Amino acid sequence: MSEPLEVIVELINEKVQFRGVSKTNPDQPIIMDYIPPIGDGQGYAGLELLLMSFAGCSSTAIVCLLRRMKKTISGFSVKAQGIKRDQPPIKFEKILLEFSIHSKDATEKDVQKAIDLSEESVCPVWAMLKNNVEVSTAFHIIAPE
Repeated sequence: MSEPLEVIVELINEKVQFRGVSKTNPDQPIIMDYIPPIGDGQGYAGLELLLMSFAGCSSTAIVCLLRRMKKTISGFSVKAQGIKRDQPPIKFEKILLEFSIHSKDATEKDVQKAIDLSEESVCPVWAMLKNNVEVSTAFHIIAPE
C-alpha cells in the first residue's frame, strides 16, 4: 500500500476562511472560504475545489494517454461545470466536462479513447465520483493553422 496523502487545513480568520497545504506542497497554500454572510467569499468553496480537482485529474490523464499514443498536444484546456442540487444536502447532481485539445494529429477516435480510459481506470477522482454524480463529456480538437 502506498503512503497516504496528507493535507493540513487551518482556520485563519474569525469566520470560516481556511488555509490548506499538502505534505508534498507546503509552500503552495490554497485559501478556502464560503460566501457571505457565513464567510467573506475570499477563497475557493469546497465544491469549486472538487470541480477543479476533477478537471485537473481528468485532464492530466487524457493528456498523458494521448501522448502515450504518440499524439502531439500543443495546448489543452477543460471547462468544468457542476450542476448542484437546490435542497440540502447540496451536492453535484451532474458535471459537464468540455475539453479543448490543440493537436495536429489527434483524431476524434483517439480523444474519445483517452476520455474513456480516463473514466474507466486512470483518473482516481473520476473513480470516486462515478456512480455518485452523472458526468457528461464533450470535446473539440483544434488543429494548428
